[in-house]
Amino acid sequence: MPEIEIRPAVATDIKTLISLDHASESDYVWQVDIHRSSGEVDVLLREVRLPRTVSVHYPRQTQTLVDDWNKSLTLVALHSNQLVGYLRMTDQMVPGTVWITDLVVAKVVRRKGIATALIIAAHQWALQRGSRRAVMEMPSKNNAAIKLAQKLGYEFCGYNDQYYVTRDVALFFGRLI
Repeated sequence: MPEIEIRPAVATDIKTLISLDHASESDYVWQVDIHRSSGEVDVLLREVRLPRTVSVHYPRQTQTLVDDWNKSLTLVALHSNQLVGYLRMTDQMVPGTVWITDLVVAKVVRRKGIATALIIAAHQWALQRGSRRAVMEMPSKNNAAIKLAQKLGYEFCGYNDQYYVTRDVALFFGRLI
């Protein structure tokens, strides 16, 4: 497999990044169950198999890339000299923490290590800036992203109901870097 090159995005990349297929498919959803009692709240996160494969729409409008690409750091992945993915992150939300908000890889090259390479590059960037923790956010329907986060040592650290414009639940996974 050709080497993956990771670099910061430039303005001329945005048109290609927007054209990537941002959707995914899943046979699972992560369900959040909340149980409240006097002085206590228990949150249970569980993987639930769906009766059929569902298409998972991306929770953000891709047009925001045009407006916001330079408000946070965007890293791009090149594979065989073609733009095949990107990761957006910021270190402005929580001190000492890099917050990964978007991770997209072209459908034809998924499961080839590109998302992992982008996340590792994000960790390196964060360490250079003095951050020691990373948090990834993702919709509860994006089982592939959840499995990737877990594989890379991220642990569930929270959720937000109706977080996205799509009103989907966001799950947060964090780890020390």
